[in-house]
Amino acid sequence: MARETVRRTARDNPYLHKDFHGALSVAIEYLDEHFGEEAVREYLRRFARAFYAPLTEDLARRGPAALEEHFARIYREEGGGVEMTLDADSLWIRVTACPAVTHLRERGYPVARLFRETTRTVNEAICEGTPYAAELIEYDEATGRSVQRFFRRPS
Repeated sequence: MARETVRRTARDNPYLHKDFHGALSVAIEYLDEHFGEEAVREYLRRFARAFYAPLTEDLARRGPAALEEHFARIYREEGGGVEMTLDADSLWIRVTACPAVTHLRERGYPVARLFRETTRTVNEAICEGTPYAAELIEYDEATGRSVQRFFRRPS
């Protein structure tokens, strides 16, 4: 019998990971309770630096347009309401309700006290080693509504 090898990557599969957010929220709560806030931030930073390395490279190469494409796709796939404003040196993202927080609340899952760090710390980590920085300007704990800004660092 001939052997057939199938090679697939994550991109070959339909995007669906909403329950990942529930597991992530529980993990953040555990780290916070047992190791403190800095452990949560370090975990998210390390994850983001590895997982989003291609996005970081694209940001360094193409600027904020790379982020706009990435976040437009993510919010489209997850069904989140978002408005973005892009110019040559910055990207503003206004999220009306975070799809992850909405999903958690609809399912009755706990939302970790530091869940906002999945936005703040991850965005900052994506920008590490590039000419750009990120800041979380507003964040509503109840809905995940936020205002985020990516911008060119001052020279």
